[in-house]
Amino acid sequence: MKKIVTYDTTLRDGTQGEGVSLSVQDKLKIAHKLDQLGIDYVEGGWPGSNPKDLEFFQMMQDVELKHARLSAFGSTRRPGVAPEEDANLNAFIASGAQTITIFGKTWDLHVTDALKVPLEENLAMIRESVAYLLSKGKEVFYDAEHFFDGYKANPAYALQTLQEAQNAGASVVILCDTNGGTLPGEITEIMEAVKEVITVPLGIHCHNDSELAVANTLAAVQAGATQVQGTTNGLGERCGNANLMSVIPNLQLKMGYDCIGDNIQHLTDVARYVSEIANLVMPNSQPFVGQSAFAHKGGIHVSAVLKNPKTYEHMEPESIGNKRRVLVSELAGAANLKYKVQELGLDFPDDKSAQQKIIRRVKEMEHAGYQFEGAEGSFELLLKKEMGHFEPGFELDSFRVSTEKLGQNKVYSEATVKIRVADQVMHTAAEGKGPVNALDNALRKALTQVYPDVSQMHLSDYKVRVLDANEATGAAVRVLLESQDENASWGTIGVSTDIIEASWHALTDSISYKLMKDKDRDRKSE
Repeated sequence: MKKIVTYDTTLRDGTQGEGVSLSVQDKLKIAHKLDQLGIDYVEGGWPGSNPKDLEFFQMMQDVELKHARLSAFGSTRRPGVAPEEDANLNAFIASGAQTITIFGKTWDLHVTDALKVPLEENLAMIRESVAYLLSKGKEVFYDAEHFFDGYKANPAYALQTLQEAQNAGASVVILCDTNGGTLPGEITEIMEAVKEVITVPLGIHCHNDSELAVANTLAAVQAGATQVQGTTNGLGERCGNANLMSVIPNLQLKMGYDCIGDNIQHLTDVARYVSEIANLVMPNSQPFVGQSAFAHKGGIHVSAVLKNPKTYEHMEPESIGNKRRVLVSELAGAANLKYKVQELGLDFPDDKSAQQKIIRRVKEMEHAGYQFEGAEGSFELLLKKEMGHFEPGFELDSFRVSTEKLGQNKVYSEATVKIRVADQVMHTAAEGKGPVNALDNALRKALTQVYPDVSQMHLSDYKVRVLDANEATGAAVRVLLESQDENASWGTIGVSTDIIEASWHALTDSISYKLMKDKDRDRKSE
């Protein structure tokens, strides 16, 4: 298999995306994770441009990566300044990075209108910068900024800029679709012209402004590029960069190239890890690594997938560390239900009427606003209730919630709950930061007297969705809770026109699920 060099620029280009901010510690963690994945080059940033990147490179000098080489990024020397006197070039050298990727102008428009220097001076800036860094023992990559736009405007000059970098000693010349407007056919055609004058290895760096960054990257590899640049999850300025989480599996599993070897089975884990560190919500529909990438909802689809996954899956999800998911919804059939029941370790009823009763109950609840795709804890409870396997740990007699605000003072919330546990009646009250928190505190206060392990669980997420905005403040709402303890995490749901009641249903489901799982573990350990 032919090797394709992977170059990840999440820590530099990715942080230019709107809403993306990484601390130095975040960048260190991501660098280690990319190294473990087998990425060949990790671009750390532009040393000297800001204190954060400078600190990152200083800290990385004491870090030994197992596979990846650390790269620093920046521009060619400034106009009219000798390379040895240029602060940027010297900052690259001082960074300790083994590889320096410098970018220069290839579009004559940028040279005359942005840099405002003669075309010959721009060529000298490229040539002298590459040669200077090379003389300091650095591996030098040259990023040809705006190359494809530059080539379309002035082919001769654009190619001349590449030749200057090559002749000065750049080991790889990377062609950049900086504005993200080039089409795959154009990529192929222009690369054929480049190969006639450039003999060093070629790389490709695409932006996603036309939703073609991945396609353009693949086209470039087919046309001869041996290095691919991009970011994890496609993070980046404007519409983002080429998404390496899609580029890598396409190249390795579909096109026969080697990118990261056997480490590809950890691709999903790395994609989600980076998303968590960056405090970003990764789209469920993201190809390959998204939660919904191999999710099946339609009953006919599920029936076919259970017989042969190839019927509705383009590849094995396990090959990249993802997994198949079968969703239960108003579109569900018996196949969906059977898959979920067996996944939960329960016996699927043979009685067709029993099956239809459960499916009908699910569809009724979804019609009322329930959505079990993000609340599998509530769904498992529903199944066990319908199949007669549920043992309630407590029952509600009543609850009351009050909220008070006096003048400019802060809001005060208090809740009282009255519940039954076997033959005991628990009546407690608690305050909270808002009515839902007060209700949660009161419920826990009552239950921990009988079930002390309830104190080990906590809410990790709380979401509210209005189901019909036309009803304004009288609309039904869906409350989704994510809870976790030391063993697992689970989602539960509640729906009502009263947000407190919806929250109560989700809260009680969350605790009931915890009690059920604890009881199951106790039985297994006996």
